[in-house]
Amino acid sequence: MDRTEPRHHFETRAIHDGQPPDPTTGAVIVPIYQTSTYAQEAPGRHRGYDYSRTDNPTRRALEVALASLEEGAHGLAFASGMAAITAMMYLLNPGDHIIAPDDVYGGTYRLLVRVLQRYGLQSSFVDMTRPAAVEAAMRPETRFLLIETPTNPYLKVLDIAALAGIAHARGAIVAVDNTFASPYAQQPLRWGADIVMHSTTKYLGGHSDVIGGALVTSRDDLHQTLKFHQNAAGGVPGPFDCWLVLRGIKTLGVRMRQHAANGQAVAEFLATHPKVERVFYPGLPSHPGHALAARQMTGFGGMVSFIVRGGAAAAVASATKLFFLAESLGGVESLVDHPASMTHASLAGSALQVDTGLLRLSVGIEHVDDLIADLGQALARV
Repeated sequence: MDRTEPRHHFETRAIHDGQPPDPTTGAVIVPIYQTSTYAQEAPGRHRGYDYSRTDNPTRRALEVALASLEEGAHGLAFASGMAAITAMMYLLNPGDHIIAPDDVYGGTYRLLVRVLQRYGLQSSFVDMTRPAAVEAAMRPETRFLLIETPTNPYLKVLDIAALAGIAHARGAIVAVDNTFASPYAQQPLRWGADIVMHSTTKYLGGHSDVIGGALVTSRDDLHQTLKFHQNAAGGVPGPFDCWLVLRGIKTLGVRMRQHAANGQAVAEFLATHPKVERVFYPGLPSHPGHALAARQMTGFGGMVSFIVRGGAAAAVASATKLFFLAESLGGVESLVDHPASMTHASLAGSALQVDTGLLRLSVGIEHVDDLIADLGQALARV
């Protein structure tokens, strides 16, 4: 997009940035460039593309669009969210130290503890709702602060600006996993983050039909290194997967407004239900991070977690009809997850293990009355 043009609103950028009509045919949708290689005019002289692991026009369109939505300068697409996180870890060297939340996605914990420790990277898991705890956990070798906000699965809200200030004072890189919020509800670069990460599988794709990941940064030095790692390690998405995510982001604004409205209503219903012990949702005034979320985000999203009384979480999850019992999140359909045995099973036996009574909801865009009725009948069975 020509930066001399007026800055368009989010919904307009989601449809247009990086996605002009095809210059050859006039097609209004970016073509799927399903090719592995490109004919060169002479050895080393080509039209900007030589091999699709290095670059691909469909992927380039997605990367431009993602950078625009996160208000960053550079976007990079990956084959999964975990591939994107792994690419960030290549910025570090043996002996470096990482700080991550004590409430973190199980896959991230598995990578940090069971894979990267073998290569000399050490990780500490800290209650990041308390910036003083992060300050205390900093070491001379701390090089990376990995933030999730809202966190997965307890939906803690972390102060990006405060945490970035602590990290930058020590020369550490700050990355924010923005998957739960989506770029519609939160732009971490505006609050001081160096890198924003997404599982594009979730809200960006939005239809539970693609696996992908992304990184966005405004730092030229980080982009240059991450781009090198993207090509060297090769964890890139295929052009069709990029096209699916491009299709998904066109409706991101519309979908996120409905996800948030439904999430709020579901959280309020659960908060008054006698069989629910506690609800975790930033949109509730009772949430400890409500005021921060209202300041840092432009919506509270569609993720809701709650604890069922009497240890009956698994029974409730098995009794819903519209909330499909499944891993993942962010699709138009509603999902229920039992983190202790599903998405966060890798935390079992650790200090970070998840309460077995916790259920995590990805509230979809169905009619909210139907969703509440479904949860009501499931809770009535226990």
